[in-house]
Amino acid sequence: MTSGMTRPVRAVVAGAFLALAFAALAGCSFESEQKVWEISGPVFGTRYHINVVMEDDQARLESLASGIEKVLEEVDASMSTWRPDSELSRFNSLTDQSEWTEISPALYKVLERAREISLLTDGAFDITVGPVVNLWGFGPEARPEKVPGDEKLASVLDAIGYQKIELKDQPPSLRADPRQYVDLSAIAKGYGVDAVASFLAEEGISAYLVEIGGEVSVKGRKPDGDFWRLAIERPVSGQRQVDRVVAIGNRAMATSGDYRNYYESGGERFSHTIDPKDGRPIDHNLASVTVVANDCMTADALATAFNVMGPEKAKALAVRENIAAYFIVRGEDGFETDFTPAFSSFLTQ
Repeated sequence: MTSGMTRPVRAVVAGAFLALAFAALAGCSFESEQKVWEISGPVFGTRYHINVVMEDDQARLESLASGIEKVLEEVDASMSTWRPDSELSRFNSLTDQSEWTEISPALYKVLERAREISLLTDGAFDITVGPVVNLWGFGPEARPEKVPGDEKLASVLDAIGYQKIELKDQPPSLRADPRQYVDLSAIAKGYGVDAVASFLAEEGISAYLVEIGGEVSVKGRKPDGDFWRLAIERPVSGQRQVDRVVAIGNRAMATSGDYRNYYESGGERFSHTIDPKDGRPIDHNLASVTVVANDCMTADALATAFNVMGPEKAKALAVRENIAAYFIVRGEDGFETDFTPAFSSFLTQ
């Protein structure tokens, strides 16, 4: 689990062009009345950029911006571990979680999908690993003065596990025994993308690109008839380089890597991605993995799980399950790339 969420502020209507790096790849000169408009702002400790295809209607753009702000605020108020008043934080703060706690349908949906991904990946994705994430200094708590020892890690690992969380759907409810700290930061951002996409569809927007901190959902085409094109970033610290360009159609895409969020201590490099099996930051040679799925919540969680698993195990699972995944691996002579058969149709160059 990685960085958490902060309260979103009011969205800002930007210009009639795409400010995102990947959007600039497409280039465009529109002759029709419809144009691409951007709505952007800060959220979840990062930024969102939403691009919609519509005619010049400033009142409607302002309405969409307000609606997007409301959608993201609802996600944050439900699933943030950085807000003590969020729905999830209130559950995490319960001294006794063994009694059923009624939760919102949205939170139930994310928890249920998280459990499915945990089962699929044999626990590589685990939303209860938050205490270990915090132990290594990647959660809301301060970074430790020294890395945690084996005994401390073992005691925390013994108490957690996605299997210890129970759900029921009528009414949507949650309980855990023993007490757990649930961290949804590796799936909630993807859900936020899906929630905004659903809102835009309900508002009659038939072509859009929704991006939050690199997680993306697209639908329809640009006014010139071209598909939205996205860039997979080369995992180079401190730089922005394009590795491959993809066109994913009406789907979602998420990337997980170890090259942005990490720290060094005692000459060692510690990634923010924690392996739930041993409680330690990953140390294999998979630099980043990108997943395309029908919804961003699934892509987000799978990308995290694959990043935990490493390139060999992750690709084997992705091929078996017909999952579209793209891997960038550190080799002896630089980066090497690999992808599953399901991903090949999305590559444009």
